[in-house]
Amino acid sequence: MHVVLAGGGTAGHIEPALALADALRRQDPTVGITALGTERGLETRLVPERGYDLALIPAVPLPRKPTPELITVPGRLRGTIKAAEQVLERTKADCVVGFGGYVALPGYLAAKRAGVPIVVHEANARPGLANKIGSRYAHGVAVSTPDSKLRGARYIGIPLRRTIATLDRARVRPEARAAFQLDPNLPTLLVSGGSQGARHLNEVVQRVAPLLQRSGIQILHVVGPKNELPRIDNMPGMPPYIPVPYVDRMDLAYAAADMMLCRAGAMTVAELSAVGLPAAYVPLPIGNGEQRLNAQPVVNAGGGLLIDDAALTPEWVQANVLPVLSDPHRLYEMSRAAAEFGRRDADDLLVGMVYEAIAARRQA
Repeated sequence: MHVVLAGGGTAGHIEPALALADALRRQDPTVGITALGTERGLETRLVPERGYDLALIPAVPLPRKPTPELITVPGRLRGTIKAAEQVLERTKADCVVGFGGYVALPGYLAAKRAGVPIVVHEANARPGLANKIGSRYAHGVAVSTPDSKLRGARYIGIPLRRTIATLDRARVRPEARAAFQLDPNLPTLLVSGGSQGARHLNEVVQRVAPLLQRSGIQILHVVGPKNELPRIDNMPGMPPYIPVPYVDRMDLAYAAADMMLCRAGAMTVAELSAVGLPAAYVPLPIGNGEQRLNAQPVVNAGGGLLIDDAALTPEWVQANVLPVLSDPHRLYEMSRAAAEFGRRDADDLLVGMVYEAIAARRQA
């Protein structure tokens, strides 16, 4: 059996694809896996690092909304669809699983022409154009939120790395706090604006940090590799404020924390929900609004707070985040609500959908 994964460009597309690849290999170590990608995507680094085959095809950016540029897409897609077809022929693909992004649409269209079954996974609450089109031809459509508008979709969550999906925060907490030089017993706020950081979140946290520290809260602040680390003078006896440029073990960061202040990317929301870590979500103020939609279900379930970027101030953090961190019972209730909403088994559920698609094709 050989499965082709189509989900390049950003980590939000690549990480779920790689989590599925790992799950497929756990079920059948002999399965062949090839990831479609382009020269400009993160997949050129992430896929080979995980030990999977990467096949590059030309990139054809898709407009996020209907525009006059949309009519030029079919012509620009011809070459990249042909390249994707050649990958399917070379690998004798049994299924194409798409996650959105530049390579998903040519992967879907190539699979349709070659008669290869398609499975679509949509991570965002508001689906992108590629997955909207792909879902029309798919044997199965999986989504990350119960509020998805994709027709015939099955709510499974987002496939996650095993280090996250199997994380026991309470058990790992002593090791995690020691790794970041945090106090083993103090309430802990984790702050991150994503892989590149978020300037506004950084500025707000730096301003409110002294107040949080005086209130008995310690802070682990991931500022982003391109942002300057703030100069910190941790006074003796004060809870620590630990700024770091980047964290490559987010499982340890989640285990160290009691609450998080963060953006609301689909992967972030899925990971925090799966591990039961409550958060104050600050959706990215640009784009088509999907980050607010990503966070809304877990917030409605009681597992987080939601605040617009423009409304995030030190005063808001003091009035809303500090009371949660200072109340062990409320932290427990929010953690439980997040965990009840979260899904840890999406990778295995998606493997089942792949097998179903292949079996249905063979029977047909």
